[in-house]
Parts: sequence; structure tokens; C-alpha cells
Amino acid sequence: MAAIDPLTAGGVLLATALTDAVYVMFTSAVVARKRVPAATWSSIWYVLSSYAVISYTENWMYVAFAALGSWLGAYFTITFLHRPPGGPPVGAAPE
Repeated sequence: MAAIDPLTAGGVLLATALTDAVYVMFTSAVVARKRVPAATWSSIWYVLSSYAVISYTENWMYVAFAALGSWLGAYFTITFLHRPPGGPPVGAAPE
């Protein structure tokens, strides 16, 4: 079993955290029916996820860092985007 490189582990964690944050923003743009933001978030999503996949396929132990980064990214993005119940989704036009 290969040793874990802390820099790569941190990169995978950060890339997957950002990937999930971008995925949440993508979903929000889709719900709001915003084509350009949805397409932009989607392209950023694939660039970030490809880094994580390429990094952790070298050593399966990086999957744990990817999972943690994924959890953190989704948690903090949803926290940031939190709206009161019944409010419009982020990116929706004001009423």
C-alpha cells in the first residue's frame, strides 16, 4: 500500500468540497431555470471532479478524503444558500 501524500489528500478533499458546492449551485440554477449559470456551473463541476478522480485513482485511500470533501462541500453550501421555507430558490427572479 502506498503512503498518503498530504498535499494530494488535501487537494482531493478541497476538489471534492468545491465539486459538491458547485453541484449545489448547478442544481439551484437548474431549479431557477437559469440556462447560462447552469451550463457554467456544470462545466466547472466536471473540471473539479476530474481532478479528484484522477488523484484518488492512484491510491484508493484517497476516496476517504474525497468523501469527506464531498460532505463538507454540500453541507456548507446548503448552509450558505439556506432560505426560509417557502422562499424562492437562489437565483430565482425576485417577486
